[in-house]
Amino acid sequence: MIPIWLRDMALASLAVGLVCAMVIAIDLIRHPQRMWIMNVVWPVNGLFGTVLTLWMYYQFGRLAARDAAEINEHSDSKKGTPFPVMVAKGAMHCGAGCTLGDIIAETLVLAFPVIAIWAGWKSLFSEKMFSIWVVDYLFAFVLGVAFQYFTIKPMRDLSPGAGIVQAVKADTLSLTAWQIGMYGFMAIAQFAIFRNLFGVRLEPSMPEFWFMMQIAMIAGFFTSYPVNWWLVEAGVKERM
Repeated sequence: MIPIWLRDMALASLAVGLVCAMVIAIDLIRHPQRMWIMNVVWPVNGLFGTVLTLWMYYQFGRLAARDAAEINEHSDSKKGTPFPVMVAKGAMHCGAGCTLGDIIAETLVLAFPVIAIWAGWKSLFSEKMFSIWVVDYLFAFVLGVAFQYFTIKPMRDLSPGAGIVQAVKADTLSLTAWQIGMYGFMAIAQFAIFRNLFGVRLEPSMPEFWFMMQIAMIAGFFTSYPVNWWLVEAGVKERM
């Protein structure tokens, strides 16, 4: 049985994440980013990064607002952003695609359980969660590449085909590293904590599931951070 305090903590954390995402989204309406895809990246990261994402947005995200450049035509957000923060923004960029992909996949499988069977449940995997991870990865990959495409193509002035190729190169390792961290924590939460300690199975219909996903996304950030450091330093991903 799940303790009441854990359910309360889950609901509170999810509420804080939603509020932080809304605060960022509202501010972005007034101060949109020069790179339009970041108008999606910041609030999506707020869903799991909560107050830390909110702080990062006001500390560094605002430097890349369109009106920040209008106030000072010589302003350059890159000069005011330390390299470790640029790497963090690169990881968050990837994380937004992963987060949206996972939310879509988990919701679809919840609404249409047959998708898990199509993804290998009962044929390849005895555990339903593993087949859902396949669906998660596919959605996260498509969205992650799309996010990179809308970053790299305009910044490098590439053709659509070249933009897709570069987006795949920039996002594949980063996204995979993120998903490894996310999957790893969710496996611990599912098997070691909820089934072993509480005797219940985590399901997307439970607030505790999404609370664990918040933590799993943070784990994904940490596993993808060193990969993003290398990608940004090597020039495969753009500095933001």
